Amino acid sequence: MTPPSTTDHPLTARPPADDGVMAALESWLPGRRWFPAKGTAGSFQRVAVLDLEDPEGQGRVGLHLLRLPSGALLQVPLVLRADDGGLPEAAVVGRTPDGTVVVDGCHDPAFVRAWLAAAERPEPGDAVGTPDLTGMRVLSGEQSNTSVILPTLDPPAILKVFRGVSTGANPDVEVPLALSEAGWRGVPRPLAWLTGAWPADPSRSEPVPGDAEATRAAETGHLGVLSELVLGAEDGFELACRYAAEGASFGALAEDLGRTTAQMHAALRSALPTASAGNAPAHGVVAVLRSRAAAAVAAAPVLADRAPAVEGLFGEVERLTDLPPLQRVHGDYHLGQVLHSADRGWSVLDFEGEPSASEAERNRPDLALRDLAGMLRSLDYAAAVGGAASAWWAEESRARLVDGYLTEAGVAEGAAASTGTAGAAAGTTTGLLRALELDKALYEVVYESRNRPSWVHIPLDGVDRLLARTR
Repeated sequence: MTPPSTTDHPLTARPPADDGVMAALESWLPGRRWFPAKGTAGSFQRVAVLDLEDPEGQGRVGLHLLRLPSGALLQVPLVLRADDGGLPEAAVVGRTPDGTVVVDGCHDPAFVRAWLAAAERPEPGDAVGTPDLTGMRVLSGEQSNTSVILPTLDPPAILKVFRGVSTGANPDVEVPLALSEAGWRGVPRPLAWLTGAWPADPSRSEPVPGDAEATRAAETGHLGVLSELVLGAEDGFELACRYAAEGASFGALAEDLGRTTAQMHAALRSALPTASAGNAPAHGVVAVLRSRAAAAVAAAPVLADRAPAVEGLFGEVERLTDLPPLQRVHGDYHLGQVLHSADRGWSVLDFEGEPSASEAERNRPDLALRDLAGMLRSLDYAAAVGGAASAWWAEESRARLVDGYLTEAGVAEGAAASTGTAGAAAGTTTGLLRALELDKALYEVVYESRNRPSWVHIPLDGVDRLLARTR
């Protein structure tokens, strides 16, 4: 299918006015979890405002776009009101010198109504009537975006506001829409999305094709997406931690998650074929793994004595042949990115990819097994955080996840020990999966060393388990 265009009906930005909003933002932004430039208050610029109109006329609604020192663009929806509108104090960003109250739009029904009125939909005739916003609430804990639950909308929905804005189609709009259109029910269906146009960054704008003197004056991109709400669903990580704490087997759920993951990869291959979907060369894959491992060892000295064993495992992968084709993948796949409900089973969310990756890296074709490796690592975390009483909980969960994936993907169970085509395919899968999981665990060691030293044992135990066969 043709992906949703970001150039057909974009909102047009205006230059920001001298309205006193910047002072309020400078003191408020550093305390937000999704603000990526902590410690740099005052060094960002407000480059544009995209105005929205609340059908009920409650305040001035605007999407304020900030340019960070890195060049990245940040979206901050605000509502300017004469008073606080009865909203909780936590929703108030600040006040301007003339007494205008600046409200975090994600907490304000005026912003949601204005967003819904301006959004594009899969079918142009799907106009929105007066929306019922009873029970709307902002999800807490998100680190890179902000989501608003709208349980009484028709149909019930979740609005995700993209904090980081980039040029072109956002994967969290493009991919779920393509998968839904392809008939895969494992992803919540997008109901609407919003696009905008803003001034290009003069220091990074690209030349206009065919005109060496001209540069692009504007950029367009997605600003948010409204998706169907999976009712009665539980966050995958919370669910797994609860099972681990209770000592209950997660095996059946893990196996079903493995099948869902394989179905997702098949649907991605069908809905979003990639021009570079040839088999991945082993030497190219290993070169990337070695480079990342060297950086991890340099950043986390605790890994130094494990470096020879890491090299040994990667050497095994370099001897493999017929690595799987590259394709579109999820890119940041873990238990926190899936929901489970009694009616629908597993549903997959958040196709934006690794938050720290560039736009090109997030859209680049990759090995599908990298997603499976990420989910294996997530099961280890669930076992540790949930306090599983014995190692069998993680061992069984991991084994059943892989069994479900391989069975759904058509790789014969137990074929790794046999001969012939099926055995070779399973052997390649097993070796490659172990290397990709090790790559993820090494990254986690660095992350935990820097951010949560008391957790570093979780990925380090995973590294040692994965290296056991190569020592």
